Amino acid sequence: MLPGMSARAEAALPEPLPISAVLPDLVDRLTRAGAAVLVSPPGTGKTTLVPLALADALDDGARVVVAEPRRIAARAAARRMADLLGEPVGARVGYTVRGDSRTGAATRVEVVTTGVLVRRLERDAELPGVGAVVLDECHERHLDTDLAVAFALESRAALRPDLLVLATSATADADRLASLLDGPVIGADAPLFDVTPVWCPPAGPVDPPHGLRVDPRLLDHVASVVRRALSETSGDVLVFLPGAGEINGVATRLGAIDGVDVLRLHGRLSAADQDAALRPGARRRVVLASAVAESSLTVPGVRTVVDAGLARVPRTDLSRGLNGLATVRVSRSSAHQRAGRAGREAPGRVYRCWSEAEHARLPAHPDPEVAVADLCGFALALARWGDPDGASVPLLDVPPAASMAVARQTLQALGAVDDDGRVTDRGRRLATVGVHPRLARALLDGAGLVGGRRAAEVVAILADDALAGGTDDLAHAWRRLRDGHDRAATARWRAEVERLRPEEAGGPAVPDDLAAGLVAGLAYPERLARSRNSASGHFLMAGGTGAEAAPGSRLSTSAWLAVAVAQRQAGAPTARVRLAAVIDEATAREVGAHLLRLEEEVAWVDGDVVAREVERLGAITLTERPLRDPARELLAAALAEGLRREGLSLLTWTPGAAALRARLAFLHATLGEEWPAVTDDALLARIDDWLAPELSRARRRADLARVDTASALRRLLDHRQAARLDELAPERITVPSGSQLRVAYSQNLAEPDAPVLAVKLQEMFGARSGPRIGGGRVPVVLHLLSPAGRPAAVTSDLESFWPNGYPSVRAELRGRYPKHPWPADPTTAPPTARTKPPR
Repeated sequence: MLPGMSARAEAALPEPLPISAVLPDLVDRLTRAGAAVLVSPPGTGKTTLVPLALADALDDGARVVVAEPRRIAARAAARRMADLLGEPVGARVGYTVRGDSRTGAATRVEVVTTGVLVRRLERDAELPGVGAVVLDECHERHLDTDLAVAFALESRAALRPDLLVLATSATADADRLASLLDGPVIGADAPLFDVTPVWCPPAGPVDPPHGLRVDPRLLDHVASVVRRALSETSGDVLVFLPGAGEINGVATRLGAIDGVDVLRLHGRLSAADQDAALRPGARRRVVLASAVAESSLTVPGVRTVVDAGLARVPRTDLSRGLNGLATVRVSRSSAHQRAGRAGREAPGRVYRCWSEAEHARLPAHPDPEVAVADLCGFALALARWGDPDGASVPLLDVPPAASMAVARQTLQALGAVDDDGRVTDRGRRLATVGVHPRLARALLDGAGLVGGRRAAEVVAILADDALAGGTDDLAHAWRRLRDGHDRAATARWRAEVERLRPEEAGGPAVPDDLAAGLVAGLAYPERLARSRNSASGHFLMAGGTGAEAAPGSRLSTSAWLAVAVAQRQAGAPTARVRLAAVIDEATAREVGAHLLRLEEEVAWVDGDVVAREVERLGAITLTERPLRDPARELLAAALAEGLRREGLSLLTWTPGAAALRARLAFLHATLGEEWPAVTDDALLARIDDWLAPELSRARRRADLARVDTASALRRLLDHRQAARLDELAPERITVPSGSQLRVAYSQNLAEPDAPVLAVKLQEMFGARSGPRIGGGRVPVVLHLLSPAGRPAAVTSDLESFWPNGYPSVRAELRGRYPKHPWPADPTTAPPTARTKPPR
């Protein structure tokens, strides 16, 4: 370890920390292999003792960089190591997080966030002056963590074979990580005391989490379980909740408790408030924490954990361009880590606010962020690294192709990458800002419209919408922060503004609403929204998604909005506006200029062709006027679409056309695919093959009724088929009497029945067999009629009918119709359509 550390450390550390036993072996194996994975549960000392040991082992004075997934964890780890050395932060141990750095020339261990490490690797992949990189809490699988692992390994492989890379994980599921690092897996088990689970599901109904919403009845239940835990246990109580809103909600429900301090712990608090939760207190404490306390931080004095069973994770709606956070059930691995916080110093308990049966149904592990989050920043980092697709980068998981495609499209629209995905100079500028590329664009371009500081003030709110304080009105939130109504939020906001503020760029003096709308619109132009109906609160966003403002909100009466945050629940037809600014159409046109389109639109609308010139902002129609002379091909396409929507009944099917269609259906069924199918679906699929000339001459629905469908159908036949049509499927058949009778073809176009010929019985005398068509394949069904024209018999086998069926028909009818011939042997009798001549 670092010189001078041991005596102070031994006095300050609990005796002993589990990691101490493996430190010599860890340093030796890592030094020999160059890369390794350390698997060690939270609370074993890996975050604090391992970096110090590595710094002591590096004999060239090189720096150890420790990457943590969260700012709160980075600051806490640096403070803890500095305390062990008896020094202030910024001496031999320091930290660098977004907007805050405390390091010096003597710093040997620097704790950074993974995002800071990724930016450093992008700027200079050799990491000059760095001897070892420790990637802590890799099991949490944040996007920046995955990138930091990949970039550090590539740097080691290509540029720095001497660079030591250690990845740590709090879970035993480290095989994929070890395979990627191609190094040993080193374990350091903690002497975990027994933690007794107490299953305490709510007694009454509680709605499952939906989007960001958590049922208030669950928060009531969590507060009651905390009171129960205080009465049944000793020591501090650590309570896991999904986010700051639920933490505040439970704190309010608990109120003041005699002899107990109720503290909050989450990433949006000030550093001082975070420190208070991480220091042992003089009184018993209840620490209400988000997932930051799950593995990245150790909260001292905890003997009891109360777990609400929820986690907050990123989610992206690719089809609508919406992203945000969602509340989900905790995974079993996370629940196990949370419970372990109660067993570090003594036997403990975990009160789980769900049943043992529910526990068995929880997912085994949480989804990695790369599988569910917005990948825009991730894709820009890969582009800066020189591998836009990430194909050769050693990533823990291949990013989803659809998510990467959407990310690249967004970056191209921002001008951050070219058509091949390579980073542009503008992309490099956007990446240096340290916020999402959309917000970086809004900051840089907005500075010229509203001024550098004002752009930074709005972007700081967009980067952390919790600063809005619950209002959906962006300009109102901005004014409240400026006026300092919430001192903690204002302090956090001002620090971020100072970090973001670009070189001052002058801009016109515009009102707050307009300035907020300009910046928000630059960040999210596809969320520019126009009211569907005045004062209804219902909007259509330029991206095509409906949006709805909260009832009673000032936003609901606006004609136009620049929506910064909108959330759509699964299955909901519209998104709820969470944060937006009121704008006007001119502002929407300005910031959404690349979405403006002037198009000639000829379409089938409400049952007829509509031809108009339309100006649109994305999916929003701004203006429209009639188009006097639309292109013929556009008219034909619209009419074809009308037929597809409303069916072929728009055409006039004369008896001749219907008969021709039935004949073609018969041939398709009899002779196969060489003859065209003529069902509705088949004809609609081949409109261009048979109806194109008629459509090219038509302009509206009424013209379709005048189409000669019989002539059009014949276009489906080649010359050979047209010549054989009457032979194979004759319209009429000549019977023995000489009459030419019409054949009735089946109207079932998909599976036609055999054709029918209605003929008077006497007209078939002399014929030994009936007619066959379809190249002799199909016998015609004969409807043999009485002299009165009524069916006397039906047969497709005339040869069998004469000896078997005819005698009974003759016996029944010859007395009724004595003037007609009824010979005993019809096969030799002359056919006739007349009565017998008088004697």
